[in-house]
Amino acid sequence: MPDSQPHHALSLAQALERLESRPQGLTQADAANRLARVGPNELRIIRPVSAWRILVAQLKSVVVLLLAAACGVALGFGDLVDAAAIGAVLVINTLLGFITELRARRAMESLRDLETPRAMVLRDGKTVEVESRTVVPGDVLQLEEGRSVPADARLLSATDLRINEAPLTGESAPVVKQLDPLPPDTPLADRLNTIYKGTTVAAGTGRAVVIATGMETELGRIGRLVEEIEDERTPLERRLDTLGRRLVWLALAIGAVVIAIGAIHGHPIGRLIETGIALAVAAIPEGLPVTATIALAVGVHRMAKRHALVRRLPSVETLGSVTMVCTDKTGTLTAGQMTVQELRIAGRQVTIAGAGYAPDGKLTEQDRELDARDDAQLRLALTIGALANRAEVEQTADGWTVRGDATDAALLVAARKAGLEREVLLREQPEVGMVPFSSERMLMATFHRAGDGSTLALVKGAPGKVIELCTRILEADGEKPLDQDGRARLLESNRELASRGLRVIALASAQVSTTDQSALTGLSFVGLAGIIDPPADGVQETIRSFNEAGIRTVMITGDQQLTAESIARELGILHQGQEVMSGKDLARVAESDRGARLDRVAAFSRVSPEDKLSIITAYQNAGGIVAMLGDGVNDAAALKKADVGVAMGKRGTDVAKDVAAVVLQDDRFPTIAAAVEEGRVIFDNIRKFVFYLFSCNLAEVLVLLGATAAGGQVVLLPVQILWLNLVTDTFPALALALEPAEPDVMRRPPRDPDEAILSASFLKRIAVYAVLIAAVTLGGYAWALSAEESDPRRAMTVAFMTLAFAQLFHLLNARRKGPALTRRHAFSNRWAFGAVALVTGLQVIAAHLAPLAEVLGTRPLPAGDWAVVVGLAAIPALLGQGSKLLRNRKP
Repeated sequence: MPDSQPHHALSLAQALERLESRPQGLTQADAANRLARVGPNELRIIRPVSAWRILVAQLKSVVVLLLAAACGVALGFGDLVDAAAIGAVLVINTLLGFITELRARRAMESLRDLETPRAMVLRDGKTVEVESRTVVPGDVLQLEEGRSVPADARLLSATDLRINEAPLTGESAPVVKQLDPLPPDTPLADRLNTIYKGTTVAAGTGRAVVIATGMETELGRIGRLVEEIEDERTPLERRLDTLGRRLVWLALAIGAVVIAIGAIHGHPIGRLIETGIALAVAAIPEGLPVTATIALAVGVHRMAKRHALVRRLPSVETLGSVTMVCTDKTGTLTAGQMTVQELRIAGRQVTIAGAGYAPDGKLTEQDRELDARDDAQLRLALTIGALANRAEVEQTADGWTVRGDATDAALLVAARKAGLEREVLLREQPEVGMVPFSSERMLMATFHRAGDGSTLALVKGAPGKVIELCTRILEADGEKPLDQDGRARLLESNRELASRGLRVIALASAQVSTTDQSALTGLSFVGLAGIIDPPADGVQETIRSFNEAGIRTVMITGDQQLTAESIARELGILHQGQEVMSGKDLARVAESDRGARLDRVAAFSRVSPEDKLSIITAYQNAGGIVAMLGDGVNDAAALKKADVGVAMGKRGTDVAKDVAAVVLQDDRFPTIAAAVEEGRVIFDNIRKFVFYLFSCNLAEVLVLLGATAAGGQVVLLPVQILWLNLVTDTFPALALALEPAEPDVMRRPPRDPDEAILSASFLKRIAVYAVLIAAVTLGGYAWALSAEESDPRRAMTVAFMTLAFAQLFHLLNARRKGPALTRRHAFSNRWAFGAVALVTGLQVIAAHLAPLAEVLGTRPLPAGDWAVVVGLAAIPALLGQGSKLLRNRKP
C-alpha cells in the first residue's frame, strides 16, 4: 500500500492499517502516547507582528513624514496652534493605520471558535466523551446528529449520514456520505467518504477514523493560508505615497531655486531663507492628508447607511477602483433557501411560484391556477413530499427557519403553498413505519395507515434509484405499466431538469403489506420535483449595472458544474463564448497561461480554498482590482488576498468577517453595488479636492516666485501661507469631499489602476488655474503698491485677501466636470455654501481683528479695497465656468 495515496483513495482496511488503528478504536495508553507525539488537536495561533512594530511601520509612511515636516515648519515659526493642529492630524492618521492592522491578529483566533470542546470516541472498545484537544490520529469518532466534527476523519460506517460542509466547501445542501474509496485526485467537495473538522452532522449516525488533527486538518491548512498572505497596499495608498514623495522633492527644489535666484540678485540672505521656507510650506498642501482621511470617513458613513460596514478606511476608495467582482453563489447570488420550482406529474408540467420558505406562491399549469383539493395527481405528489420528510419549517421573529434537510424543507413548503399541512395529513394517514435515507439506498420511505385500513408506502429519493424500483406509472387516465421506453423518458426528463441547475427528487407510492425495505418494490412512479436555490432579489439588476459600469462578475461555487452553468446563465453572468471551469480543470492550467484562459471564464465550480486563492491571484496578476464576496471559512484566504474582501454580516463566519475589509450587514448582493458606487464617488471627490488644493498651492508658489523674480518683494509671509493651507483651503476641500455623485458615475468603465492622481491632463488644468489665481493676486498687489499712499502692509493684505478669495471662488471650478452654476447643481452641496460663508467670515476677521491681524501681518481694508479684492478674485472662477459652458454647448 503506497503511502502517497490520500486517505480517501484507500479501502477501510488500508486506512486503518496506515493509521495503526482498528474499528474498536485505540487504547487509552496508545492515545496518550500519540497525543505526546503529535500534540493537541488545536489550531495554534502563529505569533503575530508585535504592536510596536506595527506602530513603527505607520511612521514610515510618506504621508506621515509629510505631516511631520509641516508640523516642524510650524514649530519653527513659533506657531504653536498650527503645530498642534498638524500634530493632531499626524496622531489621527497614525492611529487609524495602527488600529486597522491590529485586526489581523484575530483571524486565527476566529478559526479557533470553530473548534469543538468535547468529542465522542471509542477507547478500549467503549464509547467515551473526551476533550476535543485530546483526539489523535487513529481515534475512532462516534458521529451523531447535531454534533460538530472534531477532526478530519475517514468514514468507517454511515447510516443516513449527512454533513453540513457549507462553511468549508461552499456546498449549499448537507452532503450525503458514503464509504467507497475514491480516485486520488477527487476534489475536497467530492470526497464523500471523508469528514472534516469544523463541519456539523446534519442527520444520521456513523463512525470514522481520525486522519488529521490540529493544524494538519483542512481547517488548519486554511488558517496557514490566511496567515501567509501579506497585506497589500490599496491603490489609493500607493497613489498618495507616490504623490507625497513628489511633494517632498518639489518643496525642497523650489526652496533651493528661490534662494539661488535671490542670491544672484544680491538679496539679503535672511529674507531669502524666509522666502525659501515660505515656498517650501506653500508647496506642501498640509490639508491634504486630513481631508483625504475625512473624505474616506464620510464614505464609511455613507456606506454604513447603505448596510456596508467598512473595516479598513482606504478600502472605501478601492471599491471604486474595482474591475472585477468574484462572488460565492449560495446565499449571495441565490437566496440560500431551497425552493420547489417545478413538478412533472402524469405528463404535466406544474409551476410553483414564490421563493424561499414562506408558504406564499401559486401553483399553475399553462397560466391556469391549480387547486390541489380538486387535483388527485397533484395532491398525491405533494403529500409524498410532505410525509416522506423529517424537516421542520417555522416562522420566528427573524423570519422562516429550518430544522433538518433543506431539500425536505422545500418539499414541505411546496405542500403548504397548496394548502396541505403535514400535521393534518398525518392525522388522516398516521405514520406506522419508516425506512431512513442512506447513501446506499439513496431514498427515504414512510409507511402510512390509509382510511380503508390498507398500508401505503410513500417514497422519495434519487430519480435513478426510485425509477429502478417502479413497475407502474401514474398517467392522466390512471396507472399504467412502466416499460423500458417509459423509463427512458423519465430519465431524459430528469436530465433535462438537472441541466437547468435543478436538484431533482423522484416521488413514488404503493400499497404494501409490510413496513420495511423489502416492501419497496413494484412501486408506482408519481412524478419528479425540480428544486432550486433561486436567485436572490435584485441580483440580476445588480449584475446588469456592473456590466454598464465595466465591472465583470465571476461566480465561484462549490456546486456541481451543471448547477453553476445554469445559475450563471440565468443571472446574466455567463455569456456567449464564455465557459464554466471546475477546480480540477483549473489545476491543469499552467500559471503562465492562467491570465489568458481565465479571461474567458465566467464561473468556477467545485473549487477548493487554494483554487479560490489562485483565481484571485491570477486576476490580480493580469492587472485587475478584485473584490471577493464570501461567507465561509473556505473563503478566508481569498477574502484576505483580494483587493477588497467583502464578507456577509448575518451568516458569515467570524473568520471571514475578521479578514474582510467590508462587511455587508444585510447579506444582499445589491449592497456591494451601492458600495462600489460610493467608492467611485469618493475617488471622484478625492480628485476634486486634490485638484483644488494643488491649484491653490501652485498659485501660492507662483506668487512668491513672481515676486522674487520681480525684485524680491515680500508678497506673502510664511504664516499667511500656513493660514491659507490649513484654514482657508481646508474647509472648501472638505466641502468637496461631500459632493454628490456625478450623473455618469456607474455608466463609465473603471479607471486604470495604475493611473496616477496627477495625470498629465490633470496637471495641465491645475497649472492653468494656478496661473490665473497667481496673476490676479500679483495684480492686486501691484495695484495696491501703485496707490498714492503706498503701504507695503496694505499691499500685502490686498494680495493675501485676493489670493484667499480667488482660491475660495475656485471651489466652483473644482466641484464638477461641467459648470456648477446651473439650477440643478448650484445648490446640490449645502456644505459648499457653508464653507464659503465660513471662510469669508474668517478672512474678514483676519483683517479686522487686531490680535489676529498682528499675527498674520495684515491690516483693515476700506470698502474700495474690498471691492477690488472680490472683483479680481472672481475672474478665475468666471473664466472657468465660462469655458465649461462653452464645452458643454459644443455638438
